[in-house]
Amino acid sequence: MSKVIITCAITGGIHTPTMSDALPITPGEIAAEAIAAAEAGAAILHLHARDPKDGRPTPDPAVFMEFLPRIKQATDAVINITTGGGLNMSVEQRLAAPLQTAPEMCSLNMGSMNFALHPLAKRYSNWKYEWEEPYLTGTKDFIFRNTFADIERIYHLLGEAHGTRFEHECYDVGHLYNLAHCLDQGWFRPPVFLQLIFGILGGIGADMDNLMFMKRTADKLFGKDYHWSVLAAGKNQMPFATQAAMMGGNVRVGLEDSLFIGRGKLATSNAEQVLKIRRILEELGHEIATPDEARATLGLKGGDKVSF
Repeated sequence: MSKVIITCAITGGIHTPTMSDALPITPGEIAAEAIAAAEAGAAILHLHARDPKDGRPTPDPAVFMEFLPRIKQATDAVINITTGGGLNMSVEQRLAAPLQTAPEMCSLNMGSMNFALHPLAKRYSNWKYEWEEPYLTGTKDFIFRNTFADIERIYHLLGEAHGTRFEHECYDVGHLYNLAHCLDQGWFRPPVFLQLIFGILGGIGADMDNLMFMKRTADKLFGKDYHWSVLAAGKNQMPFATQAAMMGGNVRVGLEDSLFIGRGKLATSNAEQVLKIRRILEELGHEIATPDEARATLGLKGGDKVSF
């Protein structure tokens, strides 16, 4: 069996501070959580930034630079910076930190979509910060923009100019076809790295049949010129990750994607989720990829060629 790459998404731009005390907010918390996740077995760390005053997502490169060097100094994990940012950020804001830091890898959503979080707001009545409830309820009338022009621009600015490779986030079958079109245009260099995403309202549902269909579609479109990983939101995180690995794929966990470690039980850290999926995979006979093995598989430029 090939070794499995574990990605850990440390904080994201979906969950809000009220939902879990374990969600890292400050640069110090993000750095500590990322380092612990790498020590637990994550080869790739997917990173967003939060305003340390109230935990809202921020695109500010200065905040990223408060934790990126600390993580790099403490671990050899691949650092993957978001180009999705947070809700209502412009494309320019979303690119500010990646363009300054020139990371080995960035996430890249492969299409515009309804990105709906408003049902989450119904679960809470008391909020830590006043921004949280309107942030969530506002997604009832929100489109997450990722046009072909945006994708091409990100490819040229980060891929061509900085040698950054991408985690191509595909929330639905159409996003796979979008990526195939982009490859036809010469915008990306195969093999590409797909992140198949399930369970976000506005994207494809968290049904195992959909996982099989997405994988078959990727095989049809990309042949052998791709690597793939799976993440699923909330309660579907561990079952989908396990199934993906059994099918020859890689996995993503982390508090960005799910706040839980088991039924009705909040995770205490990102590392706890990494250790759980690592234990499952090793029990199934899989080996876990090191950061350098992930770099070799995905064709990354190396941690010595970033700007932080």
